[in-house]
Amino acid sequence: MKSKGALIVVAFAIAFLAIMYVSTRNLSSHRVEVCIEYQGRQACRTASASTREQAQRTATDNACALIASGMTDSIACTNTPPTKVTWLEAK
Repeated sequence: MKSKGALIVVAFAIAFLAIMYVSTRNLSSHRVEVCIEYQGRQACRTASASTREQAQRTATDNACALIASGMTDSIACTNTPPTKVTWLEAK
Protein backbone atom coordinates (compact mmCIF):
# COMPACT_ATOMS: atom_id res chain seq x y z
CA MET A 1 0.00 0.00 0.00
CA LYS A 2 2.83 2.40 0.82
CA SER A 3 4.50 1.79 -2.52
CA LYS A 4 1.28 2.68 -4.37
CA GLY A 5 1.07 5.98 -2.49
CA ALA A 6 4.72 6.71 -3.17
CA LEU A 7 4.18 5.98 -6.85
CA ILE A 8 1.29 8.46 -6.97
CA VAL A 9 3.41 11.14 -5.28
CA VAL A 10 6.26 10.57 -7.74
CA ALA A 11 3.84 10.71 -10.69
CA PHE A 12 2.42 14.04 -9.48
CA ALA A 13 5.93 15.42 -8.94
CA ILE A 14 6.98 14.46 -12.47
CA ALA A 15 3.79 15.96 -13.91
CA PHE A 16 4.35 19.18 -11.96
CA LEU A 17 7.95 19.49 -13.15
CA ALA A 18 6.90 18.84 -16.75
CA ILE A 19 4.23 21.56 -16.56
CA MET A 20 6.73 24.02 -15.04
CA TYR A 21 9.27 23.29 -17.77
CA VAL A 22 6.79 23.71 -20.62
CA SER A 23 5.31 26.91 -19.18
CA THR A 24 8.67 28.62 -18.60
CA ARG A 25 10.85 27.53 -21.51
CA ASN A 26 9.67 30.36 -23.80
CA LEU A 27 9.93 33.17 -21.25
CA SER A 28 13.35 34.17 -22.54
CA SER A 29 12.71 34.16 -26.26
CA HIS A 30 14.62 37.43 -26.85
CA ARG A 31 18.26 37.92 -25.85
CA VAL A 32 20.30 41.10 -26.30
CA GLU A 33 23.62 42.67 -25.39
CA VAL A 34 23.48 46.42 -24.75
CA CYS A 35 26.49 48.72 -24.33
CA ILE A 36 26.02 52.12 -22.69
CA GLU A 37 28.47 54.98 -22.33
CA TYR A 38 27.64 57.49 -19.60
CA GLN A 39 29.90 60.22 -18.19
CA GLY A 40 33.00 58.68 -19.72
CA ARG A 41 32.32 55.19 -18.40
CA GLN A 42 31.13 52.23 -20.45
CA ALA A 43 29.45 48.94 -19.58
CA CYS A 44 27.93 46.13 -21.60
CA ARG A 45 25.37 43.68 -20.26
CA THR A 46 23.32 40.82 -21.68
CA ALA A 47 19.69 40.13 -20.76
CA SER A 48 16.84 37.84 -21.84
CA ALA A 49 13.10 38.39 -21.69
CA SER A 50 9.84 37.43 -23.35
CA THR A 51 9.75 40.64 -25.45
CA ARG A 52 12.45 42.62 -27.25
CA GLU A 53 11.56 45.76 -25.29
CA GLN A 54 11.86 44.01 -21.92
CA ALA A 55 15.17 42.41 -22.86
CA GLN A 56 16.68 45.70 -24.02
CA ARG A 57 15.39 47.59 -20.98
CA THR A 58 16.77 44.98 -18.58
CA ALA A 59 20.19 44.95 -20.26
CA THR A 60 20.25 48.76 -20.19
CA ASP A 61 19.30 48.87 -16.51
CA ASN A 62 21.98 46.30 -15.66
CA ALA A 63 24.67 48.21 -17.56
CA CYS A 64 23.68 51.50 -15.95
CA ALA A 65 23.78 49.91 -12.50
CA LEU A 66 27.54 49.50 -12.96
CA ILE A 67 28.38 52.99 -14.22
CA ALA A 68 25.84 55.35 -12.62
CA SER A 69 25.57 56.26 -8.96
CA GLY A 70 22.45 57.64 -7.35
CA MET A 71 18.91 57.87 -8.61
CA THR A 72 19.41 60.94 -10.81
CA ASP A 73 22.42 59.44 -12.58
CA SER A 74 20.66 56.08 -12.96
CA ILE A 75 17.64 57.69 -14.62
CA ALA A 76 19.84 59.80 -16.89
CA CYS A 77 21.92 56.76 -17.82
CA THR A 78 18.90 54.61 -18.72
CA ASN A 79 17.64 57.45 -20.93
CA THR A 80 20.98 57.58 -22.79
CA PRO A 81 20.87 55.90 -26.21
CA PRO A 82 22.97 52.71 -26.24
CA THR A 83 26.29 52.79 -28.07
CA LYS A 84 25.72 49.21 -29.22
CA VAL A 85 22.76 46.82 -29.31
CA THR A 86 23.40 43.25 -30.45
CA TRP A 87 20.52 40.79 -30.70
CA LEU A 88 21.66 37.28 -29.82
CA GLU A 89 20.19 33.85 -30.37
CA ALA A 90 17.99 32.91 -27.43
CA LYS A 91 19.31 30.04 -25.33
